[in-house]
Amino acid sequence: MAPPLQPLRRITGTSGPSRRSLLAGVAALGALGAAGCSRVPTASTTDGGDLLERLRAAGVVRLGIAGEIPFGYIDKDGELTGEAPELAKVIFKRLGVDRVQPVPTEFGSLIPGLNSQQFDVVAAGMYVNPERCEQVIFSDPDYQMLDSFIVRKGNPLGLRDYQDVVEKKAKFATGTGYAEIAYAVEAGYKESDILIVPDQVAGLNAVEAGRVDVFAGTALTTREVVKKSGKAEATEPFKPLVDGKPHVDGGAFAFRPTETKLRDAFNVELAKLKKSGELLRILKPFGFTEDEMTDLTAKELCGG
Repeated sequence: MAPPLQPLRRITGTSGPSRRSLLAGVAALGALGAAGCSRVPTASTTDGGDLLERLRAAGVVRLGIAGEIPFGYIDKDGELTGEAPELAKVIFKRLGVDRVQPVPTEFGSLIPGLNSQQFDVVAAGMYVNPERCEQVIFSDPDYQMLDSFIVRKGNPLGLRDYQDVVEKKAKFATGTGYAEIAYAVEAGYKESDILIVPDQVAGLNAVEAGRVDVFAGTALTTREVVKKSGKAEATEPFKPLVDGKPHVDGGAFAFRPTETKLRDAFNVELAKLKKSGELLRILKPFGFTEDEMTDLTAKELCGG
């Protein structure tokens, strides 16, 4: 895995905003913060945990979200949505927990908030990596993610990966805290030469204005942001190199390390949704495609 610059779905560690800058829905989060204060009793020390039983008894599970489209956010009507919350609604219903309750926080506070029992599960599309696996346990990923570039129409410089960017001395931009910073540096791009912008919309604007030749982001966000652009397009998704090897990121739900029973039960239902194709149906409204479906496991991404 790329070391210190990988964000929390994208950023490494637990501090700082996500690479996914807090987008729409953030303003509504404060109003819902108080709604996240009710608590299921503190964690059991029994083997594997008993949180699932306690959630069933309470009838509600508290989801830690970070106000980020399309992963987990509050929409303009004040409703909880996003790929992770919508998937959580289906899986927890199958597990006998009828309601989900959002607990908004900054992305960098998700793991500390989970482990201090401010909520029961992280439902924010968090990337699985070895550093995080030392702090929490993950479900298997519900999606995988490749990288892609925003370039001018026709891709005049023929930029297909980070090596192309370096070889063609392209003016390169990416977002604050994005994993793509580390990927570009690994390819040989000088970090001080990277233009850092707030998010993919700012990246699109930079490409359209000719301030940079390329903006790097996830395949999902780049293809969505260029849809209405007459000047830019997204390249085909590709795997960045990490330690010289092609790398695929995967996003998943996070649980406290003591709650293996809940994580395992969650994985059973997730596997059923993958096998039936219902997972894609749930995620498709948020821009996910067949390309983002995956058989990656948390064990693989944790480095074990």
